[in-house]
Amino acid sequence: MFTRRDFLQWAAVTASITGFSGSLTKVAAQQKLTQDDLLKFDSKGQVTLLHVTDIHGQLKPLYFRPPSENYGVGAFEGIPPHLVAEDFLKHFNIDNGTPLAYAHTMVDYVNMAKTYGRLGGLDRTATLIKAIRGDRGDDKVLLLDGGDTWQGSYTSLKTNGQDMVDCMAMLKPDAMVGHWEFTFGAERVLEIIDQMDYPFLAGNIVDNDFEEPVFESTKIFEKGGVKVAVIGQAMPYTPIANPRWMFPEWSFGIRPEVLQENVDKARAAGAEVVVLLSHNGFDVDQKLPTVVSGIDVILTGHTHDAVPEAIRIGTTLVLSSGSHGKFLGRIDLEIKGGKVVDYNSTLIPVFSDIIEADTEMAAKIDDVRAPYEAECQRVIGKSEGLLYRRGNFNGTWDDLICQGLIEERDAEISLSPGFRWGTTLLPGQDITIDDLYTQTSMNYPSVYRLEMTGETLNNILEDVCDNLFNKDPFLQQGGDMVRVGGMGYTVRPKEEIGSRISDMVHLKTGEPIEASKSYVVAGWASVNEGTQGPAIYDLMETYITRLKSIPQLENNTIKVVGM
Repeated sequence: MFTRRDFLQWAAVTASITGFSGSLTKVAAQQKLTQDDLLKFDSKGQVTLLHVTDIHGQLKPLYFRPPSENYGVGAFEGIPPHLVAEDFLKHFNIDNGTPLAYAHTMVDYVNMAKTYGRLGGLDRTATLIKAIRGDRGDDKVLLLDGGDTWQGSYTSLKTNGQDMVDCMAMLKPDAMVGHWEFTFGAERVLEIIDQMDYPFLAGNIVDNDFEEPVFESTKIFEKGGVKVAVIGQAMPYTPIANPRWMFPEWSFGIRPEVLQENVDKARAAGAEVVVLLSHNGFDVDQKLPTVVSGIDVILTGHTHDAVPEAIRIGTTLVLSSGSHGKFLGRIDLEIKGGKVVDYNSTLIPVFSDIIEADTEMAAKIDDVRAPYEAECQRVIGKSEGLLYRRGNFNGTWDDLICQGLIEERDAEISLSPGFRWGTTLLPGQDITIDDLYTQTSMNYPSVYRLEMTGETLNNILEDVCDNLFNKDPFLQQGGDMVRVGGMGYTVRPKEEIGSRISDMVHLKTGEPIEASKSYVVAGWASVNEGTQGPAIYDLMETYITRLKSIPQLENNTIKVVGM
């Protein structure tokens, strides 16, 4: 029996024999790891739940650097998912320099990436899913899609999400939920749902007129002789994080009282297991079991967190399966007398150089990308340093975008949204159109240029910071901190709103940003309808093409205090 701990022990033995610390050759490292190793698992009970989430339009293998900062506040400080680097490895008993250390942390990231290669690729995920279904039997397996699936690439933008819809259909999911899906607009969302042969669940969305449900809330399946209820929860703050005008007739929210009603109805209908397929975010879903009873498993998404095994909150298991197709989540459940009596869980890292591509899915991916492949592979520049997005306050891709906004729009200060989606480029890699669109592909891309007072800038930073660091996760509205260019500041995440942001400085002059003074600001992804300006991907293509080579970017302008 090969368990997760055996996997870690294998890595430790490899390290002791080779002296590996990120310098083991790629071929030697990968020869020590096989597809069978990744699939080995201590199966339990009658039901297997498989979970993918936050793929963000990525069909091909990729690099994705995990965050260097992931701060929690209040009751969530210093616990998963708010652990990074060595703290994460220590908490989950993962040895440095191992495959799991690379998949889950940014420790020695460039060397580890060169050793173990890319992760993800829907054709590799398809291989894993088929293997698990073959081993367990279709009658025991539920595959659930946590949303943020259709958006995030050049081809998803050009096909209005159809490339992802067609490829995901080949995985044969049993249900999905949504968030960025809604940025295709209500009409397009409903059009796609009509094509799908599996339900789009969202029990927390009602219409504005009569507060009637817009989508199904629950689907009951029979797996392994057990009735399993899956309840869907869309991202509660979609109309705040994204443009309300794209779906004006729908109202969102956490709605714990509605969720409790749906859980009770499912139990009354004979459900022995209740699964919440959620796009709430990890902290929201850690609080939810304390106010809603009767949920056995929460498969959570939105915050892109990846934990190696499910976390128990009371009697509820919570698993977050990462993002961009890097992982396939799995939970096996043993049920007796209508209760979960045993379980096992894991995240399977989708090492694309080790897992054999499923031929049917690979052919489909090539087919949907074929009309766009030449443009996707068009090179517009080269990165001398590491370009990545994730971090609570900045990433080098965001720094590059902020720099481009200032120079291309003749602005003093720039603002870029704290999106968590976007892939990574290693030093020396070409920058292609495909790469650029993993950072900028969206349906409200206009770059604005306007004047803001120092007071307005402070208010924006305070508001976004409260969305991220409010001690009550039910008041956190998603995303990381808005990125800034041309200015620096000090932030105290543990303080209350109005007291977190201080020492704002205009970098060009070195002078404090004055509350009453106006500054020319460029930004993008405004949620306001009718925003005028060039599309961010066009602006950044012009900027990167002009620069040709992007130097290593360093950003030390934000000082975090008290964490």
